[in-house]
Amino acid sequence: MSPDEEELVDQSGRQLGPRAMATRKRLLDATEKLLGETKLRDLRVIDIAREVGTSAATFYQYFRDVDDVVLAVAEQVSQEIPGMLERIAGSWEGDEGLRKARSIVQAFIDHWDAHQAVLRVRNLASDEGDERFARLRARTMSPLLMQLAERIEEHRAGDPSVGHPAAAAAAMAAILERLAAYHRQLENLGVSREDLVESSARILHRTVTGA
Repeated sequence: MSPDEEELVDQSGRQLGPRAMATRKRLLDATEKLLGETKLRDLRVIDIAREVGTSAATFYQYFRDVDDVVLAVAEQVSQEIPGMLERIAGSWEGDEGLRKARSIVQAFIDHWDAHQAVLRVRNLASDEGDERFARLRARTMSPLLMQLAERIEEHRAGDPSVGHPAAAAAAMAAILERLAAYHRQLENLGVSREDLVESSARILHRTVTGA
């Protein structure tokens, strides 16, 4: 359940009112900004508090520590994923399917461009075995993988070349996430963003439809 779907409370268990929600949001936004400038291990509570013109004591009303607020930022970012799910739904036939694939690839890149620092921290913490971040990553990606697997199954049921639809969906999602995370490095080597989107979209479209 996302923070928007439950009653947010402070560290004492009291439900947050409008002013407290605004303060909490400012702390989240400051944390994401600072993650783009500072390594996680160097980020301090006082840095986050100062960024929004408040005190460490105020920070501790809402979060236990830096890891706690970073996890909350990652939760906030994960709420953008439903927009990608809408792009996956529906038919993938013909030119419309290719347009759909381009839209999904571009959405991945835009999502990472907007939230690169926190997404890198989320994935690194997950890979290093932090169960909180691993659960969040799985909860965020699972609906996307399921939708993609359903589209593959619809279009390629019984096709031995695609293998298991869920495995194909997971492989495709991993490719897209990696591309979105590192596309700027490829662009620095002379590969245009348009070429990256087009090539990835065609791979995605072929994975889903076989065409």
